[in-house]
Amino acid sequence: MKKLINSPQTVLADALRGIKAAHPELRVDLENRVVFRGERPRQGKVGVVSGGGSGHEPLHAGYVGRGMLDAACAGEVFTSPTPDQILAAARGVDAGAGVLFVVKNYTGDVLNFELAAELAADEGIEVRTVVVADDVAVEDSTWTAGRRGVGTSVVVEKIAGGAAEEGEELDAVTALAGRVAGSGRSMGVALTSGTVPAAERPTFDLPEDRMELGVGIHGEPGRHRVPLASAHRIARMLVEPILRDQGAPGPAIVMLSGLGATPLIELYLMYGEVAPLLAAGGIDARRILVGDYVTSLDMAGCALTVVMADDELLRLWDAPVVTSGLRWGA
Repeated sequence: MKKLINSPQTVLADALRGIKAAHPELRVDLENRVVFRGERPRQGKVGVVSGGGSGHEPLHAGYVGRGMLDAACAGEVFTSPTPDQILAAARGVDAGAGVLFVVKNYTGDVLNFELAAELAADEGIEVRTVVVADDVAVEDSTWTAGRRGVGTSVVVEKIAGGAAEEGEELDAVTALAGRVAGSGRSMGVALTSGTVPAAERPTFDLPEDRMELGVGIHGEPGRHRVPLASAHRIARMLVEPILRDQGAPGPAIVMLSGLGATPLIELYLMYGEVAPLLAAGGIDARRILVGDYVTSLDMAGCALTVVMADDELLRLWDAPVVTSGLRWGA
């Protein structure tokens, strides 16, 4: 294992110190392992909080800032943040209008965010939760009951954050987040495994002539282990399950994210294959992201996310955002 680390046991703590040094506009609570927006919460604004296991950067800390998240809780690598961490985040962003939790559908995340919401309610903080479950690869997996939460999380965080920034009330922000979560579908493929620092070896063995179709972002098994194929054929393997599941055609926000070890030239090549297939399936890609947005340490591969979006969702997507992971309009 070759990694730029000091020790497998200190990866998260050391990375958070690096975030603090690189982004003085943020406030990094090293004790609770929460990244906050630097400015104090605006009175009457809904707070938007997310988080999960580390190793998926820039998700979630990279999306903390104006127009997106107010705080992100960082669990250990591929491990849910604790209820105490999440409660600290809720306390830190509460400005009297309530707090929305955006949670990927992994059992540990769901349970810990639920417990944190109960603890926050005991302190008089009103909390709502939206769970993202957009991975069409499998219905149940090693880590979940139901579909896994993956790339649609980015779109939920952006649109919910934009609505909260505009002063929408908690019910409205929650409804928008739920609508986005229900409109997104994702599918990924891995060419290699990632390596968790504490494990010091790849999460799974993948022969040179095979790829994992429908892999999870923690290295969970997908639909099939299949022979390595051309980008043209892989694009069909990603697009067709999404189209079958998506339902009606229409305008959409489309994201093709690398999984951590795929160069941008290959991601653009893949999007060149994906784009005509989406168009032929009736998907009008109005907004497009290509790059590393939801990763899995050093896994090679990519994941496609398609979120159906009407004019209201597109307007909120276009609203100004200032984070280290997304920035436009300001």
